[in-house]
Amino acid sequence: MRDTNGNGGVEKREAAAASEASIRYRGWRVVGVCFVMATLIWGFGFYGHGFYLAELHRRHGWPASLIGSATTLYYILSAVLVVFISDAMRILSVRACVIAGTLALAGAVAALPFIDHPWQLVAAYMVMSLAWATMSLGAINIILGLWFEQKRGLAISLALNGASFGGIVIVPALVFLAGATSFTTAALTGAVLILVLMLPLATSVLGAAIPRNETPQGSHSPREAAAPDRAWTRASALRTLAFWNVCGTFALAITSQAGFLVHQIAFLEPAIGRYTAGVAVAVTSSMAIVGRLLLGALSGWINQRIASAVSLASQAAALAVMTQTNDPVTLLVACAVYGFSVGNVITFPSLIVQSEFPAGSFAMLIGLSTGIGQFTYAFGPGLLGIVRDATGGYGAALGLCVALNLAAASIILRRPRGASGLAQRGE
Repeated sequence: MRDTNGNGGVEKREAAAASEASIRYRGWRVVGVCFVMATLIWGFGFYGHGFYLAELHRRHGWPASLIGSATTLYYILSAVLVVFISDAMRILSVRACVIAGTLALAGAVAALPFIDHPWQLVAAYMVMSLAWATMSLGAINIILGLWFEQKRGLAISLALNGASFGGIVIVPALVFLAGATSFTTAALTGAVLILVLMLPLATSVLGAAIPRNETPQGSHSPREAAAPDRAWTRASALRTLAFWNVCGTFALAITSQAGFLVHQIAFLEPAIGRYTAGVAVAVTSSMAIVGRLLLGALSGWINQRIASAVSLASQAAALAVMTQTNDPVTLLVACAVYGFSVGNVITFPSLIVQSEFPAGSFAMLIGLSTGIGQFTYAFGPGLLGIVRDATGGYGAALGLCVALNLAAASIILRRPRGASGLAQRGE
């Protein structure tokens, strides 16, 4: 029934907040599923690329630039796909998109040990790109946006801790299995794990309809909630300086981060050994969890732009230290400092978009921003591989990452004048 007193919007927001604050709110089960999803997609589809690069180089002798370029193509295609993920989830449903991504991820991982030619690696990564588009940052933000409004920042932070957990558990496990048995055994075991964990959760929890009284902004179903605000289009966002100020900043930052994380094992292995390099990945990911939990707890109290700049500057400092030492302890400490902000770099865009742009356009803007970010950071692994091969070492490659981080930190501190009004009007 329509509220004739004009208080319907306030009552709806208060009811949503009360529901979200309850541990029995069904949205928290969705957060749990998104945590598992993030663990798998980041473990196998992001951090895992460093493991694949090292193993494929060891097995076939392919140069880092070739394997890194295949990773670049993977991110480019997934960037195109993720721009339209809000439309796909509205038309096909959240459950169908995630199931398709799960099958694609498992199939691609299982195929990697059996490839013999570079074109086969490209084909496997093209299949994996569907998984990244339907299971990673853009998809998780959209899914949780259907269930949360007042607690959205906390929900996203908790779910995206799965990304760091994937680096802590999956990559070291793959390294251990490959060393103890073979690359083939490690990859096939991983593929089975993906199917066993994700298919039942996607079928059950993500298939549930959102109840009328628990749906943010009064939507009745995931398809309705995923629809973007009519006042905003992708074209209008691309004409808005406020959007580019956020999107462009984190595109630079994530380009640096993706490049380093893909090459992290290859960079560290000569100095500290194969297994310790795997531990370094776990340390990096563990600190990412700490950093993201702290951000989730403080997200309502801090200036997110200043916090973003501090995070990016700390990563630049950690990378600079890594270029100056071969000491194992110092390198592990630097990885820990770097890792503290790894999770926040991919969380800050969502929080800034939520606070500075219309709520009804959140899904579309996040999909567009994530797609643009993925398109730029798609070149990170390949670019670092080219610089590394050209210079014979990783010093110049990490120096490039430092420069990108410092540029991003400078830009995010300078919010365009009048950006808030433009954002609200969608101009």
